[in-house]
Order: sequence, then structure tokens, then C-alpha cells
Amino acid sequence: MKRLITGAIIVNEGRSFKGSVIVEDERIAEIIEGTIPQNFEGEIIDASGCYLLPGVIDDHVHFREPGLTDKADMESESRAAAAGGVTSFFDMPNCVPQTTTLEALQEKFQLAAKKSHVNYSFFFGATNDNVNLFPQLDVHRIPGIKLFMGSSTGNMLVDRDEALERIFKNAPLPLMAHCEDTAIINKNMEEAKKGYGDDPDVRLHTLIRSEEACLVSTTKAVNLAKKYKARLHVAHLTTAEELELFSANQSDITAEVCVGHLFFSMLDYDKLGTRIKVNPSIKSPVDQFMLRQSLNDGRIAVVATDHAPHLLAQKEGGCAKAASGMPMIQFSLVAMLELVDQKVLTIERMVELMSHNPARLFQVRQRGFLRKGYQADFVLVRPNQPWTVTSDVILSRCGWSPLEGHTFNWHVEMTFCNGYPVYKQGVIDKDYIGQPVEFR
Repeated sequence: MKRLITGAIIVNEGRSFKGSVIVEDERIAEIIEGTIPQNFEGEIIDASGCYLLPGVIDDHVHFREPGLTDKADMESESRAAAAGGVTSFFDMPNCVPQTTTLEALQEKFQLAAKKSHVNYSFFFGATNDNVNLFPQLDVHRIPGIKLFMGSSTGNMLVDRDEALERIFKNAPLPLMAHCEDTAIINKNMEEAKKGYGDDPDVRLHTLIRSEEACLVSTTKAVNLAKKYKARLHVAHLTTAEELELFSANQSDITAEVCVGHLFFSMLDYDKLGTRIKVNPSIKSPVDQFMLRQSLNDGRIAVVATDHAPHLLAQKEGGCAKAASGMPMIQFSLVAMLELVDQKVLTIERMVELMSHNPARLFQVRQRGFLRKGYQADFVLVRPNQPWTVTSDVILSRCGWSPLEGHTFNWHVEMTFCNGYPVYKQGVIDKDYIGQPVEFR
């Protein structure tokens, strides 16, 4: 089938221009600048007033399947992704069972092939003793290996130095590392409990999972990557100090920042409480400011979500009892477009961070850019269309968002996945199934 999407402002590879895109079956057949094609035979979509962007590639999500499907599953969260303009996701391994065996990895691909409404792939999880499986991983099928260098949800901590050395030495794929020092966190929690009881107030979460805990662990990861010439991608950077470890436009050691850490600071605990309790913790306004600054200087390569749904009942309590993690994938693009409106970054740079760079860093095949012959993954967004996040629009199974009550100026109109309009004006085509992402 042929489709012509015409009249939009196209944002791609550092440029914005008015033009049209012709889609034939799954791929982009033509990108036309300026003039509107005449006598086109096929479906014509008038996108006047919209911006046409490459689909978002979210390199960091927790869709909770298998094993934790009371909170979320691939069907519900891929619906939320499509509604948010996300056309591909890379899911993390801390589910049940953990994705630390080849069999568990294969099971997730089989589930996604039946349930995911957008394109998908999965990180393999490193443990203290599964390095022997690395040579059997299909490097064309998965983006990388996830390494927890600090305690987090799912009990996958790799804490033995000899195991870390083996992992960095032998990894055949990019290592995505969660960097927090467990000993520092445990000491801070012990001190907090002495002063504030068994479940300290969530406002102390920033001090318990501290800047020091992040910096010590990230420094260790960077040093190991340099020692073994490993490809390292540090997940969810949160502090100004960590930024100093990264260089502009470096290709071997890169960093990700998550929308939540750009959008919130520790001051927001007063209003939102445990809804913004995440690991690593939301930090100070100074850290938030510096993370925003780094979006433009090359030290941050990717913006992702760390989308991590929990039921609201699981978010009750304080630092010790409330679960860490929040759902963000449905609203990540409009949240970043709000930062564009605030002049934090340009829309061209935002596309670089959310679409182009994830494709480059993980060597995604024929996605992440608007190019002739590439898979037709793109999203139409309309500015100056205010709407407010309410519970009835939330598609994540957990049913809540830290952004409830927030009014956005941008609206996702349509999301095309492999040339197919999987999301259109509030409606998901639940029969559509995405494709496995391929890597070069």
C-alpha cells in the first residue's frame, strides 16, 4: 500500500523543512522537500500544522513481562509506547525469570512476537557467573548486555570485582551499566534509619542513594571500560559530577539521561512523594540544570525513560518500603517537546537524542532516521494543542502517572510503525504487531 503524508514540517538529521513523505508498504519510498506531489495514487494524509519526526527509540524500558504482569506487560506498555510516539523499545532483563539465560531471552522474543504493538528487542542480563554465555549471544538480534553495578529492582547485582573484570573484558556487545555503589547506599540507609525510623521519608531518598554513590560507581565503570576497551553506555546519569567523566561526541563511552531526571528535581517530592521515587534518585535542582545543559554539549548521547511501572499500592511508604520506578513512556516525547518550548534544546537536537543517537550507538539497522529505503517509523505531533494528563488517558497497566494534572502543549496525532498507522487520534490498532529490531 502507498501513503502520502504531506504538509508537515519534517525534522531529520539536523534540519527542519516543510515537505512530504511517501511510504510504500513498510518503507520510506521518497522524502520530498517543498512541493506537494501531484496525481498521487494511494492514501493521502494531510499533516498540515504537524511536525513529522522519526519514531522514538527508547533504549531503556521495563515492561515487566514475564513474571510481573500485575504491573504491566508487553501488550499494555507497547500500547502506551505507540500513543507516545515510541516506535521501538529495548527492554531490561530484571523480570521473572531474569533474562540471564538464552532460554529466557528467547521466551521474551516469543512473547513480543505475539503481543508488542511496536518494534522490540531485549537486553541480556549479566550476572556474577554467566560470562560463558556471551559468545552464544546473537549480536544482530540484541542491543547489548545490561550490568547492574548497584542494587536495584530485581536482585541482579554484580558486585564481585573479578566478575566485573571478566564482563568488561569479554563483552561482545555494548554494556549498559546501572551505576550506584551498594556499600555507600547501605551505609546511608543505616544512618537514615537511626535518625528517622525503619522507613525514612521519601525526601531522604536523594541523600541515601546519593551523588557520591553514583559518582564512585560510574567512575569505576568508566575506568574498566578504558582498561578493556569495552563499549560502555551508562544508564540514567543523574549528577553534575558524573558528567565530568564523559567527553563530547565520544563513541565508546556514552551516557543516557532519563526524562524523569530532566523533568523533576528533589523539590518535587513535596508535591509528588513516592511517585517520583526512582533509582538512581532524582537529585538537586543544580544537577537537573546541569543535565539539561549537557543535552547540547555532546556529553549526553541518549534521552530515554527507564519506564518502570508499579501499582500505586506498591509505591506506598518511604525510602525503604516504597517501590522505585515510574511509568513515563507515553509522555516522554511531549515532555521533551515542552523542554524544546522552554528553549532547553532545539527540536532538531531532541530528535538526535531520542531517535538518531540510539540508532547510531546500538547500530540499529534501517531505523531511527527518515531516509529513503528505511523502515517507515515516524510520528506526527501537533503544537499549540493544550491537553491535560488525566487517569483516563493513561494506557500503562499500572493506571497512574507522575504527570497527572500536567498540561502539555504538544499532542501526538499519529504513530507509524513499519509504515502502518498503529496509533491514530487516540486509538490503537490492537491487531498490529511490531517487528524485532535488527542490529548491524
